[in-house]
Amino acid sequence: MDVASWAVTRLTIPSVVIAAALVLAACGGTGTGATTTTASETSTTLPEVALDVVPRNYAEFRAQATACGAEAPDELTPVQFDAPADVGINPDQPLVVIMSTTCGDIEIELDPSLAPETVNSFMFLAAEGYFDGVAFHRVIPGFVVQGGDQTATGIGGPGYTIPDELPPAEIGYERGTLAMANAGPGTTGSQFFLVLEDVGLPPLYSIFGKVTAGLDVLDLLQGVPLGQAAGSADPTPSTPLESIYINGVKVKP
Repeated sequence: MDVASWAVTRLTIPSVVIAAALVLAACGGTGTGATTTTASETSTTLPEVALDVVPRNYAEFRAQATACGAEAPDELTPVQFDAPADVGINPDQPLVVIMSTTCGDIEIELDPSLAPETVNSFMFLAAEGYFDGVAFHRVIPGFVVQGGDQTATGIGGPGYTIPDELPPAEIGYERGTLAMANAGPGTTGSQFFLVLEDVGLPPLYSIFGKVTAGLDVLDLLQGVPLGQAAGSADPTPSTPLESIYINGVKVKP
């Protein structure tokens, strides 16, 4: 896969924009907020995987100790893009990547046959280093761990949206599933979630991969201490009090 020839406009996000995003998050934002949906396979009421649920920012995560006794990666500078470049994904060929985190490596098999544009965007961002140093800003044990937002406010994105590629009814959100978070139809960007246990979510989130090794790392992620961010509309404690970071996402050799 030749990534050297990719060309796209990169825009550094001014700090005033991040500050404005924080205000929106604290006020509930313009998305779906923290409304709930009931998992069909359990009696537990679970929050939606929405985009505007954590009114914090990246600096707050940097100020915390890093989970799993690891060192924090280099601090990132948020960037945005006009659109994802076409990276030449073969829609008929699964692609295995390693998501390196400060709690260990997670091997994920991406499935372009389910969501080709989602896989293309994810791999474009990965090759651009977009995920390097990103904090997992939301963890709900038994449900999901959520990341992909450079600002860690819960409402950040890459500067563009991609089409929803929703799964067929027979494909569920099982443990290890990799899917995209959103704030409603047509809002999918860079935020994704990994499913920690089998849950009965409705098919509203693009599924594009599955963990094939490193489920023990998911268990470490959902074991971090959690709190509720000040002003959060989410009633479930879901803000890591020890920061978990993505070091990078690379194609498996």
